[in-house]
Amino acid sequence: MSTGHDVLDVVGIGIGPANLSLAALLAGQDSGLKVAFLDRKPRFGWHAGLMLPDVQMQVHYLKDLVTPVDPTSPYSFPAFMVDTKRFYRLLVSGRSKVPRREFEQYCRWAAERIPNLRFGVEVRDLTWNGELFVVRTDQGDLLARNVVSGTGLAPRLPSFASGHDPEQVFHASTLLDVPRKLQGRRIVVVGGGQSGAEVVHHLLTVPDRPASIVWGTSRTNLLPLDDSPFVDELFVPNYSRYFHSLPAKRRVELVEEQKMASDGISAGLLEAIYRRLYDLEVLEGEHRPCRTLLGHALTTVEKTPSGLLTRWMPNAGDEVGIEADVVICATGYRHGLPRPLYGLPSTLLAAMSGDDGEIAVRPDFSLDWDGPGDRRVFVQNAARHSFGVADPNLSLLAWRSATIANSVLGFERYPVAEVSTVLDWPPGSSDVALTH
Repeated sequence: MSTGHDVLDVVGIGIGPANLSLAALLAGQDSGLKVAFLDRKPRFGWHAGLMLPDVQMQVHYLKDLVTPVDPTSPYSFPAFMVDTKRFYRLLVSGRSKVPRREFEQYCRWAAERIPNLRFGVEVRDLTWNGELFVVRTDQGDLLARNVVSGTGLAPRLPSFASGHDPEQVFHASTLLDVPRKLQGRRIVVVGGGQSGAEVVHHLLTVPDRPASIVWGTSRTNLLPLDDSPFVDELFVPNYSRYFHSLPAKRRVELVEEQKMASDGISAGLLEAIYRRLYDLEVLEGEHRPCRTLLGHALTTVEKTPSGLLTRWMPNAGDEVGIEADVVICATGYRHGLPRPLYGLPSTLLAAMSGDDGEIAVRPDFSLDWDGPGDRRVFVQNAARHSFGVADPNLSLLAWRSATIANSVLGFERYPVAEVSTVLDWPPGSSDVALTH
């Protein structure tokens, strides 16, 4: 796959929704840019290990790859609905949020139509030769003026999970990756966010249910996602620009304060779990099909002759020991520098902030460095402490890609300025620099 002396304007690493959005926008106009987007998967896939039945999106379907910045794009969700002859049925259903499986179908549909996507190509590392970026793959090297990392977030496994059989202790994101025998077993689910709730609901509704479920979280309750109208305006471009202009310390504080705007459980899912437990206990006479531990942190997991012993430390009181056969860790994802960027010069990696290894980025989502102004590394889903809780969320997917596209093009091809809102925030302290 080596391009010899050819130089690409943009190489995208990873083809998830983020880089798929950027590829769609760059394909939507005659720029003359040479681009390539690479992914080691044989075809588009999205959260396959957690693609559970009946799981719903948490954002409106119009917050798709392109619609918020280019509603006439042939790669929009409405275009997908028309092409698959389900547009009217969606309207009749009254939904504003579609099943996650349907959004993946849409992305796969778009990936089959967007040019310059190369699946089955593994990126091994990224280096700088003093003039261009060198993208080393298992099929040769590519030279690029700009690189966009869109590899997604890496699962976070706590220390208690290390050293155990991955069939017994594993991250929730891999639940469906391999066949698992959970029927009749004692299952512990760790984590009080959306993924933990989805796993528990799945275990409570499958025909071959586990013998028992313990759902534990250090949170004081199973808290709902706050998607009320005023809070939802945190997920508009105006707020992200304002957030970026704030001092670093204040940004870190706000990410924590606004946690339930992005990390809560959908109210409908909480209701479904509660009703399922009601039916199982009250109508079918089962005794505690799911025990819920609130305010408990799982500290250790020990191998025993009969399975596993999990030890939990409550906010107050004595340690609790619970025996299990399987521990499923719905413990979130690591934010920070994407792995393909580890080989870059220290001048590109110097801007770090936060205890979580978060990276600081410019207003156009490029890393700050002292190299040529038209040579940049952009990051997608890696700037939560620079742009706020909306960054890893799909709500601003198209806006972020449009910001990157405009920066690469050197002019505002797509609208990324302030939009109409109810809430007012001061304008950002700096504008996006457009460099061609």
